[in-house]
Amino acid sequence: MRRADTQVERIAYPAGFGLLVLLLWEIAVRVFEISPALLPPPTAIGAAIMGSLPILWEDWVQTVVKGALNGLWMGSAAGIAVALVIDRYDFLKRGLLPVANFMAALPIVGLAPIMVMWFGFDWQSKAAVVAIMVFFPMLVNTLGGLASTDTMQRDLMRTYAAGHVATLVKLRIPAALPFVFNGLKIATTLALIGAIVAEYFGSPIRGMGFRITTEMGRLATDMVWAEITISALTGTALYGLVALIEKRVTFWHPSQRG
Repeated sequence: MRRADTQVERIAYPAGFGLLVLLLWEIAVRVFEISPALLPPPTAIGAAIMGSLPILWEDWVQTVVKGALNGLWMGSAAGIAVALVIDRYDFLKRGLLPVANFMAALPIVGLAPIMVMWFGFDWQSKAAVVAIMVFFPMLVNTLGGLASTDTMQRDLMRTYAAGHVATLVKLRIPAALPFVFNGLKIATTLALIGAIVAEYFGSPIRGMGFRITTEMGRLATDMVWAEITISALTGTALYGLVALIEKRVTFWHPSQRG
């Protein structure tokens, strides 16, 4: 019973606080007569969402499904694969890690226009930006996870005559899974941000980033906030999905107990 109460509390507290913030926001906008062009009330944003569902859906598919998710899986897979190679050959740590660190430091505002020139205005250029953004977090977290096993555990595997592949599959990859999922949590947020920002520098006549820049130019801030709301809900849902999968896959880990 106590566990059920805890689960209810975990949902009720943030939901109640969120509703309170929306209520105070609505009151403040109306009491202080803030211009809708500067800050629309939540009711206006809700009306914009309900009145523009087909447009919002088309933008969501273009940005999230085509751009963010494609870039997410490509960048994550590349980060994990490169981490496995670097972990096998020590000299690559000195050669490839600085290059990966350099890629992580590339500014998205400079990277996005180049990707648009290389891959065109459609989702492929946005996926390329996202893949580059999520590559480094996945690489670093996977390497950290692979290195998390202690000497005693590795010595025990050697006493069983386990080779590199057997040790990797039975010991080091399972130990690295919590780190990989932490990287995925970071990557889901970066993917959405990267896809939206990349659309500022060129996209077809759809997409969340395209809609935000277009509607902002028309001072239709209710539609801008509608896109922001959908983006925030999507990011929260993706993070929650990764956390749920992590809980199912790494149920044995101490962090998932209690």
